[in-house]
Amino acid sequence: MIDNNLVIFNTLSKQKVTFVPLHEGRVGLYVCGPTVYGDPHLGHARPAVTFDLVFRYLQHLGYKVRYVRNITDVGHLEHDADEGEDKIAKKARLEQLEPMEVAQYYMDRYHDAMDALNVKRPSIEPRASGHIIEQIEMVQRILDKGYAYVSNGSVYFDVAKFDKDFGYGKLSGRVLDEMISNTRELDGQDEKRHPADFALWKKAAPEHIMRWPSPWSDGFPGWHIECTAMSTKYLGEHFDIHGGGIDLLFPHHESEVCQSTVANGKQSVKYWMHNNMITINGQKMGKSLGNFITLEQFFTGDHPQLERAYSPMVIRFFVLQAHYRGTVDFSNEALQAAEKGMAKLYAAEALLPKLKAGATSAENIQDWVKRCYEAMDDDFNSPKLIAELFDATRIINSVHDGKMTLTAEDLDMLKKYYHIFYHEILGMKEALQQNDNAALIDQLMNMILDIRQDAKAAKNWAVADAIRNKLHEAGVQIKDAKDGATWELL
Repeated sequence: MIDNNLVIFNTLSKQKVTFVPLHEGRVGLYVCGPTVYGDPHLGHARPAVTFDLVFRYLQHLGYKVRYVRNITDVGHLEHDADEGEDKIAKKARLEQLEPMEVAQYYMDRYHDAMDALNVKRPSIEPRASGHIIEQIEMVQRILDKGYAYVSNGSVYFDVAKFDKDFGYGKLSGRVLDEMISNTRELDGQDEKRHPADFALWKKAAPEHIMRWPSPWSDGFPGWHIECTAMSTKYLGEHFDIHGGGIDLLFPHHESEVCQSTVANGKQSVKYWMHNNMITINGQKMGKSLGNFITLEQFFTGDHPQLERAYSPMVIRFFVLQAHYRGTVDFSNEALQAAEKGMAKLYAAEALLPKLKAGATSAENIQDWVKRCYEAMDDDFNSPKLIAELFDATRIINSVHDGKMTLTAEDLDMLKKYYHIFYHEILGMKEALQQNDNAALIDQLMNMILDIRQDAKAAKNWAVADAIRNKLHEAGVQIKDAKDGATWELL
């Protein structure tokens, strides 16, 4: 039996609870993946990195994890509503491509960006368009049980009946009566019995190019049914963790609760986990708002809001510096602070092989390891873990400078667990593994230039000149300009 003290904040119960999987030693994890109609942006990085951390830590604890992350390539309509054009079909029409060409291209782009961020591939990555049969079968089960109705060839979930029998809003806290009274009439709502009802299947308009035959019409599945059908297929009618962004809590995940409760006869998910948003000036980053910066733009620096390029590991570290349930506001200053912090951890790690053991230990490394596990066991608290790694840099530098000693046993433990927590669990690439070696050198140099700039600002000309001279001896030339210093190899 795996001995762990992991607690998870369960959105369903609104509190931290001890994690106990349904099946000993095994975990089923489902996470809502991207709708592939555009390049991945910083907002996509957050859930990917968050649940990569969850995946990595559960595996580290010894669980056999089946991680399912879907690809939405059909059924996600504009404005996340039941009316309007399919997002992928619209992109295909504008670019005069087949919809599956669009989906394949942007899925490949998503994978490339996730690989750069060192996000592990999931165990299974099903596509909505490849599971139409399962979705039709699930819609039929919901109809057979009396919780859906057919209207003009479309099928809608009867939210009022579900609310009466099971209680609606358990996940999101929404109250049905308030929702109905606050909902304005929209085009297409006349097909519904209540404005809160949502589409399980939509009849395709004549011009709609993504369509499949069904008992009710030639059409396409609703956005919500895909995740319920695919999670059930690959993880069963009852599984451990369902994750996704907080923006999916309503209506997407609330609708999933309705569907699974009826179709499977039970509330399928034991623990719901939601990561918070990345914002720009306090506003959610997203394609629909037009305020997003793509990951490729971060990696190249090619965006007016970016002062320069940031390596994939800087982006990953930036995301991990905040707890997954807190918001993160983008700024160049925040990214540069993350870059400096990351460089400090890499620099300390580079000293580890050079450290010499002593007769006694001035620090209890076992306690440090315990604190690292306590951080992760506390709802995957990556900022706490990073703080412990920074504490380890203090120890490493003190040992390196001869200000303290560690026994051989403690030194080996420090080396082992620094690697485990920084690379295996936080998922930061090893410096020598990074194709970004050049990017890492650039980060270290930027940190040095910042230190030199601070010295100049403090009129500490001796330190500023010493840094410049030492770098020159090492083959690096500093060029001062009005807008800051740059460097180049001699």
